[in-house]
Amino acid sequence: MTYLKELFGQVFGSLLRNKLRSFLTMAGIAWGIASIVIIVAMGDGFKEGQRNNMKGLGENIVILFGGRTAKQAGGQRAGRRVRLTYDDVQDIRRECWMVEYTIGEIESTNRGTSSYNSGAFDTDGVEPDFNKLRNVALFEGRWLSEDDDKQGRRVAIIGAKVKKQLFGGRTKIIGEHIAINSLPFEIIGLLADKNQNSSYGSLDESKIFIPYQTAVRDIPPKEAYYFAGLLDDIIYKPRSLKEFEEARLQVVKVLARNHSFDRTDPSALGVWDTVENAKEVDGIFESMTVFLSAIAVVTLSLGGVGVMNIMLVTVTERTREVGLRKALGATRHRIMIDFLVEGCLLAFVSGAVGWSIAFGLSSLLKLVQMPDMFPGLPVSMATTLMTFAALTFIAILSSMFPAWRAASLTPVEALRSDR
Repeated sequence: MTYLKELFGQVFGSLLRNKLRSFLTMAGIAWGIASIVIIVAMGDGFKEGQRNNMKGLGENIVILFGGRTAKQAGGQRAGRRVRLTYDDVQDIRRECWMVEYTIGEIESTNRGTSSYNSGAFDTDGVEPDFNKLRNVALFEGRWLSEDDDKQGRRVAIIGAKVKKQLFGGRTKIIGEHIAINSLPFEIIGLLADKNQNSSYGSLDESKIFIPYQTAVRDIPPKEAYYFAGLLDDIIYKPRSLKEFEEARLQVVKVLARNHSFDRTDPSALGVWDTVENAKEVDGIFESMTVFLSAIAVVTLSLGGVGVMNIMLVTVTERTREVGLRKALGATRHRIMIDFLVEGCLLAFVSGAVGWSIAFGLSSLLKLVQMPDMFPGLPVSMATTLMTFAALTFIAILSSMFPAWRAASLTPVEALRSDR
């Protein structure tokens, strides 16, 4: 305890003797630390915001669309359309053990719908497991069941905008009926409001979801080429993120066999892989964070040069003190450690100020409503440890030379000094 008091006294004594230089040095280190923390937190914040937005679609899912072949395969010409069918879904479920869920989806666009008011909305025929892949949380009511699909029941789940258009300000809509293409459907669920910045059709808030078998029977897509069993897309979710690439290979193998295209043909299928998209986005933000953090580390290094200058001045001012201590038996190692710790203490006091500023800003932003794309500045433990690891390295490096210089003084030379 006494040793620490002496060290703090020596540090603050040095600061008082070199006020301007000390202030600039501490400000440089504090600014460097604050910059690193804020920049890394900004990168983490943007990544978190992007992940949250992507969750509006679904998490760790792959959406497949039929494409057009670019290679000849199986005796078939290039340029053929690949149209996905419900048989593909059943084959994936049977043969692809690395896939946890697989569902087919058909979409009938701009279907006339009426209740108290009327409008035109996209009507999607989906299977019961749809809500296990896509983010379609309910505000009230229930989701589609296996019996709804098997029995082809005329039941529907509607989005928030559909509800507003058809029912206005009415709140009790579960159990009410709507007419889709003049056919009556009972509302069994209302989707919760959500932030969704991406979709492969209209946004969920503007959709009506009905059982797949009901859609095939009553409201099939309008396109002339449609036939029973044709799908707009297939959605699947791998059992493990570690094996999502292997799961994709299994799925593509099945589809390539079923539709006689080369599995290496990049145009045969349209693939929207949210796992890869998330990795790409994370990579972009991480690259930006590394670049900006490097700039902040340069600022921190300049602060380290300031620490070295202050410690060199301190060594000069305390030359006689060093000589006296050596004459009384202090070892070179003890002198070196004392000055090294003193320099590091100066750097860490400044760094703590900078970290406190960054953490304070992070805490203040939590009190403000932030946009979905940027939820704030999350200062994580990993960020703090990384920042202080950089500070420790620079503090030791900048204090080493002054400490070595002080330890190298001989008692005779030091006592002759007029300082």
